[in-house]
Amino acid sequence: MTSKAYLQNISKRMKRLRVESSITQKELASITGLSLRSIQRFENGEDISLENFLKLSIAFELAESILSAIPDMDNRPSILLEKLRGKTKQRAHKMDYKASNSAKKAFKWGDEQ
Repeated sequence: MTSKAYLQNISKRMKRLRVESSITQKELASITGLSLRSIQRFENGEDISLENFLKLSIAFELAESILSAIPDMDNRPSILLEKLRGKTKQRAHKMDYKASNSAKKAFKWGDEQ
């Protein structure tokens, strides 16, 4: 699915949620502090800022669900173990595939000649 398709689907669902909650666009604008035009644009599938999307999510009490959909990399057991050992990863490293492949080729079991 493309990002545009996700945007269309999310905006359609949020509009339906608003309507089912008997909240007008004007009332939602007042609740969130967004302009009426921003809400209209979003419900028509147009781009809005992430901050504005979060304001809408908070108004519908969806922010925690969105946050929980993204893994918290600081609370994984392996990270906690690394912190105990004093080894926290500071940045990503690219693996040198040529070196790893040559190391595999150079390795021989004891019974090989």
